[in-house]
Amino acid sequence: MSPRKADPRLRTSLIDVAARLLSLEGPQALSTRRIARESGSSTMAVYTHFSGIGGLVHAMVREGFARLEESLSRVRATDDPVRDLGLLGRAFLDNAARNPHLYPVMFGGCSLAGFSLSEEDRQYGRYTLRHVTACVDRCIASGRFDRADPELVAHRLWIAMHGLTALHLGSYLIPPYDAARCFEDQLVSLMVGCGDCPEDARGSIAASSGLLPSPSED
Repeated sequence: MSPRKADPRLRTSLIDVAARLLSLEGPQALSTRRIARESGSSTMAVYTHFSGIGGLVHAMVREGFARLEESLSRVRATDDPVRDLGLLGRAFLDNAARNPHLYPVMFGGCSLAGFSLSEEDRQYGRYTLRHVTACVDRCIASGRFDRADPELVAHRLWIAMHGLTALHLGSYLIPPYDAARCFEDQLVSLMVGCGDCPEDARGSIAASSGLLPSPSED
């Protein structure tokens, strides 16, 4: 009789449950018994899928970035690279809003139950930035942006989006200066700072509104 295969749906459930507990209650909530009870599984499942709490912590980080990678990958290139760049920003914010418990874990923003992010964990995050770098390169090639190091510009945008996202998830942004309004203003300002014409930047960022591909779209 062949051994039972690990259920990928249970693996995802364990990650989501653990991230929620870590985010809401801190590292003291991360016990195999508590995670098993909250996910409707057994303590053995944590060891089967992750070899223990340490493996689960690293899996949370990598799952968070895998979901971000999936979201950014759904943004297709068009003949308006600045619009596409705005759409990548929307995808970043939307992914964080859909995974609010994973987001702080991804960036080491909460205590990781005595575990530290590894260089390999961080590389998962850096890998997602290639979408932004490629889009910035297109913005430069089209003449919309001034000539610059595309990767440095991508880091500038990443830093700005991370700050806005953290404030949004922490409920610091409220009307009339909520995430939607601040996002539009920030993106236009960033595009102009990169060399784009203010009117063109406003048009492209406005055009990216409502175009975020859903997870079901290819």
